[in-house]
Amino acid sequence: MFVHILVLIVALMTAGTVLAQAPAKPVKMVVLGDSLSAGLGLSASAAFPTRLQKSLETKGIKVDMINAGVSGDTSSGGRDRLDWSVPEGTEAVILELGANDALRGIDPKITRAALTDILTRLKARKVAVLLCGMVAPPNYGSDYSVRFNAIYPDLAKSFGVPLYPFFLEGVAADARLNQADGLHPTAEGVDVIVKNILPTVQAFLGAISGQRS
Repeated sequence: MFVHILVLIVALMTAGTVLAQAPAKPVKMVVLGDSLSAGLGLSASAAFPTRLQKSLETKGIKVDMINAGVSGDTSSGGRDRLDWSVPEGTEAVILELGANDALRGIDPKITRAALTDILTRLKARKVAVLLCGMVAPPNYGSDYSVRFNAIYPDLAKSFGVPLYPFFLEGVAADARLNQADGLHPTAEGVDVIVKNILPTVQAFLGAISGQRS
């Protein structure tokens, strides 16, 4: 009897060691965005989702990444294609929408409503979201900027999701890091975005991994 118990204990300890050493299952992630994440003017290998995935892999973090960026998309457009852009089984979404809303001067109420709908629907599906903020250009006036810029921190707070305040931090308005249009990052610009956002994404994925266990 004692021998049988000893064998069982050893077997359980061995199984526990194997489980502890087993590689974590990659997180299924979608970057839902516009041309800034789609990689307009760049090769597929230089687009934000691909570069982010490679940077995460160097940290030992595995993700199954989908680039669901569509050039020219507004927040309303992202909402309208949400169901097929974020397939079943997705665990995490980086939400990068709103730049085209601001460039076109779309009423911030419309942008807020669209992003609210996206966050509501993803929450119902139990998909974790990292919200990336955008800043309105100054040409529509300070009132517009105040109303638009408040959308992202407000929604992050009300939905309890992490916020990366400005997706183009360190890149916007720097001619060296943008293409000729002055709006879309070069490959070097994308690398700056990835470097800056990486700690936030790591913390985001760490929280998801913690919920798995």
